[in-house]
Amino acid sequence: MTDFLLSAYPWIKSFHVMSVIAWMAGLFYLPRLFVYHVEGLNKAGVTPGGEMDLLFQRQERLLLKAIMNPAMIATWVAGLALVATPGIIDWTAVWPWTKAVSVIAMTAFHMVLGRNRKAFLAGQNAYTGRQWRMMNEIPTVLMVVIVLSVIVKF
Repeated sequence: MTDFLLSAYPWIKSFHVMSVIAWMAGLFYLPRLFVYHVEGLNKAGVTPGGEMDLLFQRQERLLLKAIMNPAMIATWVAGLALVATPGIIDWTAVWPWTKAVSVIAMTAFHMVLGRNRKAFLAGQNAYTGRQWRMMNEIPTVLMVVIVLSVIVKF
């Protein structure tokens, strides 16, 4: 198995990077959709269960189910294959641990977004547009930590 992982390393790494890009795109965009959803519902003429509300719900569902969830799973599968590749990670260094904690936090944020999508469906969103804008920065901060961990290897 280790021979396979070593020979497939460039392919696995490429697949990992592509899936991370797709996942990050969704993590950046879904909270922004939530901002527009909240602010659209707060404007006159847009009602819960109305045409615009249903349009936002559909976009949010498709983004989460068709792009973000598969990309997250692919990221984890390829990432774990990279972790299992001999000689790739020095576990005595700090960087693999900061990356691991950040990826787990990113996954938790993904789950929070999924739970909040269901809250929108039920008409129970608890956050304002401003709060969603602030939460939209979480994946950016985690991405910075992950990239610096992997590239700079601090």
